[in-house]
Amino acid sequence: MTKTIIRTLILLGGISIGLASCQKGSLLNNPNAASSSTTVPVSLIFNRVANEIYYGGDVMDAVGITTNSSSGAAQNEGPWSNVHRWNQFYVSMYSYYWGYNSYNWSNSATMYSVLKYLELMEGQMKTQFGSLPNPYTGLDKFFRAYLFIWYTQRVGDIPMDEAGSTTNLTPTYNTQHDVYQHCLALLDTANTDLGAIVAAQGNNTVSGDIYGLTVAQWQKVVNTYKLRVLISLSRRAVDNADLNIPTQFANIINNPTQYPLMSSIADNLQFTYNAVTNKYPLAPSYTQYDFYSAMSKTYLDITTANEDPRTFIAATPAPAQIAAGKKVSDFTAYVGADIDTVLPNLYTNSQSGLYSYPNYLRYFKDPSGATQEPAIIIGYPEMCFNIAEAANRGWISSSLASTWYTNGILGSLAMYKLVDGTVIPIGDDYGNSLGSVTASVSTFLSNPNVVYAGNNATGLTQILQQKYVAFWQNSGWEAYYQWRRTGVPAFHSGGPGIETNGNQIPLRWQYPNDEAQENTTNWQSAITSQFSGTDNIFATMWLTK
Repeated sequence: MTKTIIRTLILLGGISIGLASCQKGSLLNNPNAASSSTTVPVSLIFNRVANEIYYGGDVMDAVGITTNSSSGAAQNEGPWSNVHRWNQFYVSMYSYYWGYNSYNWSNSATMYSVLKYLELMEGQMKTQFGSLPNPYTGLDKFFRAYLFIWYTQRVGDIPMDEAGSTTNLTPTYNTQHDVYQHCLALLDTANTDLGAIVAAQGNNTVSGDIYGLTVAQWQKVVNTYKLRVLISLSRRAVDNADLNIPTQFANIINNPTQYPLMSSIADNLQFTYNAVTNKYPLAPSYTQYDFYSAMSKTYLDITTANEDPRTFIAATPAPAQIAAGKKVSDFTAYVGADIDTVLPNLYTNSQSGLYSYPNYLRYFKDPSGATQEPAIIIGYPEMCFNIAEAANRGWISSSLASTWYTNGILGSLAMYKLVDGTVIPIGDDYGNSLGSVTASVSTFLSNPNVVYAGNNATGLTQILQQKYVAFWQNSGWEAYYQWRRTGVPAFHSGGPGIETNGNQIPLRWQYPNDEAQENTTNWQSAITSQFSGTDNIFATMWLTK
């Protein structure tokens, strides 16, 4: 994949030269074509980079990019994508419209396309700003860390130090340990750079930012993301003293002036929808196909057991339960489908009214984005749960666990504007009104399943379950990565609907085909050192051992 990107840059350069040499006679230079000497506003390149992290992966270069694809290569990571089916938030019941539930994926995408744009952005920064401080310097480091971590957590060791070179077409691989070490250092420097900009120039909005954040908010994003990265390394916190994982986490929490963090959902890095340029992914094309998807048992089993009002936000009651006389406010009327089950059986069960559907009134009806929540990429609720988990594990003061656990729940509820007395309209799979429910947040918070059990294994499970619920239709692959790291929640697997060897969920992706074909020696060395020579999707990598 790295070689493909480098080749593309070379070809683009060749095309520019060739076109320049053909401008004879009546032919005129195209005034709209940029050359290597053209000044392109850094804000425009930054805009493209910021957009790339919402979608995730080299979408233009990889196979399996459509909504219904069963490939794990590259996906839109936004709401209702394949990613969130693999996160076990919803289940397809009819392959033609919603794809397969299979985890039988193979080759990964990369995010090296983002690296290409960052290299261009860095060149333009030197031209336009010289040595003058600017916010893009810190953001460049953040995005570099983001793209390398995005890729390494999918496959293992990756090219990093030599990636993006226009002269070295066979970059060597860095170990996953070293990738994380380098990326943590990049994030620390990004925080310093952005803090210096705020101190020297004030807290201004970053030009070209599709997310509309100020420099200070971007600094919070960087540090919040670093907490995500550190907690993702929990399996390696003891046997990798050189990474100082608990210490780095504690240093951020204990030094809020140096490392500011998000203080509410207003600081979320999130993608907001509108009716003109950024329509919600399900509107209007999927409107009539709502009843070919079902809510997942993994998600609803947690929310219904806890009497969680987010149940009514996400789902409709199962038709058979309403026909049997249950009220729309009865949590037992909301029933999820098991992703283990084969599609024909899921479809038959659905026709019998056994499953809840996704909430038509909220997610399908309005293309303007007025009824749907934004898609979080890095958010405040997750940050709260990460801090609570660190406290539960003893990385920081254990007294912080309960407070941050509760903050995370309240932050997630705030995303849906849920407070005591909120009236939630309930509809069927076509949006026909079935009545309404009045939310009781206080009843939910006092549920014995929800009240924090303390800094023990039960308390940790509570934190992880609530973080999973907060990931509903956002944050890309984070729900899957959490399951892979901790086993919480208990993803359903083992049944024929998974469609892999042993019907088990994969633990990684294979490297892109380009690596095997065009960087063969280094690719072979990487899979030999990590996986005994087999690029196996069920193998454990350094991160997950």
